[in-house]
Parts: sequence; structure tokens; C-alpha cells
Amino acid sequence: MVTPVARLRQNYAAEFTRYLIHRDEAAREAAYELGRSSLEDGVRLLDVVLIHHEVVIDALPGMEGPQELANAAAAFLIEVLASFEMAQRAFQERRNTVEP
Repeated sequence: MVTPVARLRQNYAAEFTRYLIHRDEAAREAAYELGRSSLEDGVRLLDVVLIHHEVVIDALPGMEGPQELANAAAAFLIEVLASFEMAQRAFQERRNTVEP
């Protein structure tokens, strides 16, 4: 059985590679979906960041310049983490509503 973290690692590498080739709305949506499904599967935020780092390191040999890779990696990670951000905000809003 494949763990959620292992599944994310595999899917993250594939979608990031696709994003490097096609930086379009579909690629951004795929990144967002990775984050949403990871959150649902209980993947820790730190695991997501570690996977991101590993995938970026793996992509380095195929890139023309470090700035191009850095910009693409940041944009992709932001899309992936959007679900985590929304969940955190919802949690904080609920917490603020309950506290006197």
C-alpha cells in the first residue's frame, strides 16, 4: 500500500515537471489539487515542503538558469499550499468566534 506522503511525492514530481513545461491555468489547478488532496489525506505541511525541496533539487540539471527554476518553484509551491492556508484561516476564524 502506498502512503499518502509517497503518493504525494510521486504526483508532485509529475505535476511540477508538467508545470515547468506548461505554466498555464491547468498546471496551476493541478498544483492546487495536490495541496487540497494532501490536506484531506492528512499529509503534514512540513512533508509537503520537504517534497517540494526534493523535487526542485531533482529538476535543477534540466533548467537553463537558477532564476527560472526559483520563480517556477515558488509559484508552484504557493498553489500547493493555498489549501493549507485556507484551512488555517478557517480554523483561526472558528477559534476567534468561540473565544470570549
